[in-house]
Amino acid sequence: MSSSNGKSALFISDIHLSPHEPATAERLLAFLGGPARTAASLTILGDLFDYWVGDDDLDDPFNARIVAALRALADAGVVLSFMAGNRDFLIGDDFAVAAGLELLTDPCIRDIAGTPTLLTHGDLLCTDDADYQHFRRQVRGPAWRSQFLAKPLGVRKAEIAALRARSEREKKIKPLSIMDVNAGAVAAMLRQHRVRTLIHGHTHRQGQHSHMVDGQACARWVLGDWGISRGGGLVCTSAGWHFVG
Repeated sequence: MSSSNGKSALFISDIHLSPHEPATAERLLAFLGGPARTAASLTILGDLFDYWVGDDDLDDPFNARIVAALRALADAGVVLSFMAGNRDFLIGDDFAVAAGLELLTDPCIRDIAGTPTLLTHGDLLCTDDADYQHFRRQVRGPAWRSQFLAKPLGVRKAEIAALRARSEREKKIKPLSIMDVNAGAVAAMLRQHRVRTLIHGHTHRQGQHSHMVDGQACARWVLGDWGISRGGGLVCTSAGWHFVG
């Protein structure tokens, strides 16, 4: 996934698309139909949707419009990749085929503008939130996934709505610190994969951070969310990396 012909590699995450937030969807559609078309690649590091209940919901008009825009971008020659987030980890092969994109494992290493780079959604790094990590392991397991997807579409949507409501209640009483990444977890992931550059989302805290890991300087780029006044990402070229939007 290195940039070619001087074009950039783009990274976005945490768009949290929902029919209830039409302005966010319009910003993304404008991005996909405009700035993203000048790039060599676009990688979405999770939480494209505020929730995803299964690929059998592809025919929903809202979902279909987003998928069509992604497919149009892919057909225009931009290489698309997607890594599941904590909100849309049920996106699967049918979605990937329809949208014309590659599904990435979390984490994975890619060559970005000549730099070996570790990509992750980011929730794996929030190890101080033990309750969430337990929940993540449960819902990412094949048994839970199989049982959940076997339920009728309407039942799944109701259960996801209940889970989201519970999550919002819990976030209000959790210390902000445990919902950010753990520095030790960051160092461990960089050390394990033997790279010095990391890109992730999830925390919504856009910025660039420096870490020393085993005496080596490492860079961590955090993608922002696409809330009411946002919309952008990270642009990577051989000449440099910078945030837009």
